[in-house]
Amino acid sequence: MSSWTRWHGPAMVLFWGFCWLVVGFWRAALACPTSCKCSASRIWCSDPFPGIVAFPRLEPNSAEPENITEIYIANQKRLEVINEDDVEAYMGLKNLTIVDSGLKFVAYKAFLKNSNLQHINFTRNKLTHLSRKHFRHLDLSELILVGNPFTCSCDIMWIKTLQETKSSPETQDLYCLNENSKYIPLANLQIPNCGLPSANLAAPNLTVEEGKSITLSCSVAGDPVPNMYWDVGNLVSKHLNETSHTQGSLRITNISSDDSGKQISCVAENIVGEDQDSVNLTVHFAPTITFLESPTSDHHWCIPFTVKGNPKPTLQWFYNGAILNESKYICTKIHVTNHTEYHGCLQLDNPTHMNNGDYTLIAKNEYGKDEKQISAHFMGWPGIDDGANPNYPDVIYEAQDYGTAANDIGDTTNRSNEIPSTDVADKAGRERLSVYAVVVIASVVGFCLLVMLFLLKLARHSKFGMKGKKGYVYFTPVEA
Repeated sequence: MSSWTRWHGPAMVLFWGFCWLVVGFWRAALACPTSCKCSASRIWCSDPFPGIVAFPRLEPNSAEPENITEIYIANQKRLEVINEDDVEAYMGLKNLTIVDSGLKFVAYKAFLKNSNLQHINFTRNKLTHLSRKHFRHLDLSELILVGNPFTCSCDIMWIKTLQETKSSPETQDLYCLNENSKYIPLANLQIPNCGLPSANLAAPNLTVEEGKSITLSCSVAGDPVPNMYWDVGNLVSKHLNETSHTQGSLRITNISSDDSGKQISCVAENIVGEDQDSVNLTVHFAPTITFLESPTSDHHWCIPFTVKGNPKPTLQWFYNGAILNESKYICTKIHVTNHTEYHGCLQLDNPTHMNNGDYTLIAKNEYGKDEKQISAHFMGWPGIDDGANPNYPDVIYEAQDYGTAANDIGDTTNRSNEIPSTDVADKAGRERLSVYAVVVIASVVGFCLLVMLFLLKLARHSKFGMKGKKGYVYFTPVEA
């Protein structure tokens, strides 16, 4: 019985975990190519005999190649090529090392699906040419190419440019073989008619009203002659581009307000590198109140709202149809600004039943306006047991975090309008002061009455009477 108990619980969990770990390594070993060793996340091939002649691939349906993060290959003289589909299954690959091997050719699209690649080491191979197209889409932190017999040509000038422009102070000692079969330092390589391209974006005023259209023009130059393309990112508006050799145009129609602040780039690219010229799109549009909810309570009461508009809209609150003049008790706070979107609240300090009512927000700029209304209930009316006001429903609101932020923008209300209105918060403050005064006076009067009653009672129950004649006072016992 004790043996049965011992093999249940934590001991059994550890046992089965160990078994699954062994099975996992066994499966990985079965899928591993000859001359290589494999684990759940790593493949390393360093045994030169018999060696490998192709890039290592795991057997289909026997392991999960997307979990492989590192591939290390060394001393493989018969490995000469990386084809387009050799590496695509290793989508989680971060580190690729091929050293002291016979690598001569890498396909242009070999790393197209390996966006996680960060480190590539091709030290001491047989590479004579290597295009930047292999790596243009990768965010590499390290590319080591030492010990390769590169041919001095414009095709490898991008490597020189990369060495000159990278932020790391450490540079690689790279050489190339010229037409006289002489090695020269890549840092001293000079190739005629081989330089970086340039892009020039001729843009009109990129401040445009929502719904309008605009056309951008771009020209590129360079030797070798560059290709030109547009990088519009996640542009929402409909757009169409036309290119002809070194000239191009981009037509954007029915421009959406969602594209305000987006960047548009014209890119020139050749085998040496690339250049781009960019502009930011600014879209003007009428305000929209996208969010207005019932008041919530945290440090202060708050009526939360979200307004979109460009230029920045002015905000005006109305209380029961009258302009609400803001004060230190009631004011508008903007907590978060996201380009053309403003998140804030109407903040109320200790509101009472006098603040119950309809609150209307009006947002406007030169392109239009929008308004929304909300009914607010802060406190029940005095003298009513259930705290309900017949004109406004008694609603219980959940508290959310709409407290005052440290970076609040000041009052955004337009105070220039001189229409008279009631300051509800000031009125409530005066009422509270009047109540306090009445309570104090009543307390003093009550105290005085109590003292007088006490003295009268004391005099009535005294055991001695007082009689006086011609200024004399005689004390005589009082008969029972």
